[in-house]
Amino acid sequence: MIHIDQAMREVRLTKPVSRIVCLVPSITELLSDLGLDDRMAGITKFCIHPEHLFRNKTKVGGTKNVNHEKIKALQPDLIIANKEENTKKDIELLEKEFPVWISDISNFEDALSMIHEIGQLTDTSIKADLLIDNIRMAFQGLLPFNNKSVLYLIWNNPYMAAGKNTYIANMLSLCDLHNCICNERYPEVDGSLIKELNPELVFLSSEPFPFNEEHIHELQQLLPESNVILVDGEYFSWYGSKMLRAPQYFNSLQKTIFAN
Repeated sequence: MIHIDQAMREVRLTKPVSRIVCLVPSITELLSDLGLDDRMAGITKFCIHPEHLFRNKTKVGGTKNVNHEKIKALQPDLIIANKEENTKKDIELLEKEFPVWISDISNFEDALSMIHEIGQLTDTSIKADLLIDNIRMAFQGLLPFNNKSVLYLIWNNPYMAAGKNTYIANMLSLCDLHNCICNERYPEVDGSLIKELNPELVFLSSEPFPFNEEHIHELQQLLPESNVILVDGEYFSWYGSKMLRAPQYFNSLQKTIFAN
């Protein structure tokens, strides 16, 4: 059977999928929630959810430096990758021997499409489509942030921010937040630009860089009038089943901000 992935590539499966290597942490969590634990052959060291998979499944390296020999030993009949999280070189090498399905996600609808297509790939369409319906329903209950301006930082030294055409930016938009960054993807931003942007809110993500209270103090020195907050980056950047719980987290954050 031929499937078209989100990179518009043909992926040919010659038999039902029974051995999956997943190179995308958020999709590993999705696969587990679709009831596919027994079919998971390998994951990355960053696939930390759910914990029982992280403890028990073979690790095939990181998202940017996969161990090809470990993957070959697992003999997967499907590898799931991501255009942004995994390297082109790794994907090109892996697809010479195994079917590689690539996700490419910049927004809410891309993420739901991915869930639907993963359901088709793994014969879990009923569960996948029910999850999609529940996610749509959950996002209908989002509380608005009243178009407050926000700077969402993902990295320190140098500071890097989430810009346009990213999944994070789309989540901010759905929350009725105005992203200060006009550049695309993840531009570097220095202290002078941050001061010039002067956002009402600064979100310091828990990943990929683990910001902490020390960094709140640093940013507060630059922006004494801004509200600088540590946020759980998984809810802003993990697409898949994590999306079902994201609106509750966003609403809790909104209530905290507007209570101050």
